[in-house]
Amino acid sequence: MNISLLKTTVTSLARKRAVPAIALVPVLAILGAQAFAAVQKPNLIFLMADDMGWGDAGCYGQKHIQTPNIDRLAREGMRFTDVYAGGSVCAPSRSVLMTGQHLGHTRVRGNSGMVGGVGSERRVPLEPEDVTVAMLLKQAGYATGITGKWGLGEPDTAAIPTRKGFDEWFGYLNQQHAHNYFPDYLWRNTERVTLQGNLSGQTKEYSHDRFAGFTLDFVRRHKDEPFFLYLAWTLPHGKYVIPSLEVYADKDWPPDYKVHAAMVTRLDRDLGRLMALLKELGLDEKTIVFFCSDNGGVQRREGVLDSVGPFRGKKGEQYEGGLRVPMIVRWPGRVPVGKVSHAPWYFADVLPTLCELGGAKVTSKVDGRSVLPAILGQPQADLNTRLMYWEQYSGGFQQAARLGRWKGHQRAAETGFELYDLSADQMETRNIAAEHPEVVKQMREFMKAAHVPSPNWIAKAPERKAKKK
Repeated sequence: MNISLLKTTVTSLARKRAVPAIALVPVLAILGAQAFAAVQKPNLIFLMADDMGWGDAGCYGQKHIQTPNIDRLAREGMRFTDVYAGGSVCAPSRSVLMTGQHLGHTRVRGNSGMVGGVGSERRVPLEPEDVTVAMLLKQAGYATGITGKWGLGEPDTAAIPTRKGFDEWFGYLNQQHAHNYFPDYLWRNTERVTLQGNLSGQTKEYSHDRFAGFTLDFVRRHKDEPFFLYLAWTLPHGKYVIPSLEVYADKDWPPDYKVHAAMVTRLDRDLGRLMALLKELGLDEKTIVFFCSDNGGVQRREGVLDSVGPFRGKKGEQYEGGLRVPMIVRWPGRVPVGKVSHAPWYFADVLPTLCELGGAKVTSKVDGRSVLPAILGQPQADLNTRLMYWEQYSGGFQQAARLGRWKGHQRAAETGFELYDLSADQMETRNIAAEHPEVVKQMREFMKAAHVPSPNWIAKAPERKAKKK
């Protein structure tokens, strides 16, 4: 393929307005990563909230929390209803996101290892051989940055962000540190940066505000080159502290609900600042923005905020409320405006998708696939015929999978199997495994093949406590 000729032709057509830019999108999607990147190498921004439930934004049905900028992002882009996190808690979900490998293959499968790990929390880091999306995009010519919470490597390991493909890094390395919104220090690349305003018990420097500042500064400094910016912002994760409750101060809600709402709105405010800057710098049409959360809401908040939406479960569980997350994608002139998509995909698909967008070659083994056609509004039937996989170890080994409308659950402690038809039962209340033995058989075989044993996590049933005599 003559990429130079293709680029010249498409550019000429666009300038002459002989063909609307959006009409070229299906052609570029078919031609693949090399041709797509040759025409335009977009800036890539992936903003991931922390513990924000599927139902916490107005465009997903929230009635009480103000999210005008998230809602605007959805109006100007595409909102997905059936996107899933990599896992139901922080570190494993981020490991899936960064490596493109599902939880049966990726390195980090829990917040703490059952065997080995670093420190008292037994945190398991990525290893040198683990390839991240940042490494691949950097090789393709992208400036790469991350701010917020990393969660995949400690200071003295080979897995800190600047050793995993990121040129610039500012934030928390692990979950325990990230639970403090007024920390004494944060990490900038390999150095600890003291926050003077938080020393001696002071609370003058709210960490999220520092992350938002880094975000805007990074965009300004890299406006003349393609960049990948991973915004692993920590709001609205606990501890529930915030400088101001703003409009929620007088609400007749539990205190944590007020703080949660204020956190979501503060995150929304800074998304708005980012989008305004992109327009100011002339980067709006050159930048594709993804917005999502790392897992389901930590609390259901039923009857008030209903953070997990119309689903069963919450963070830490593999029911829909723990895995299904908001996902909005915006790219003016490329992604259809105001469309709602029910295409099912998950974090394992992010690496191949970003690599296709950026013209990066995927050199590692991944479980995901590019969902660029779906993002561009094109049919992608294969997403309904492939299996997506999750596993977790808290409370005993558990596996989950989705195939089209089917969702299956298997626990090591039980011989039974749970099967739900999400098209008719998104609350996962009616187990129909006995009615569809062929689907159960297919899922069980898939789950068995998908799980590769890990040296740090043991697939076993939970230990039963001995009864007192």
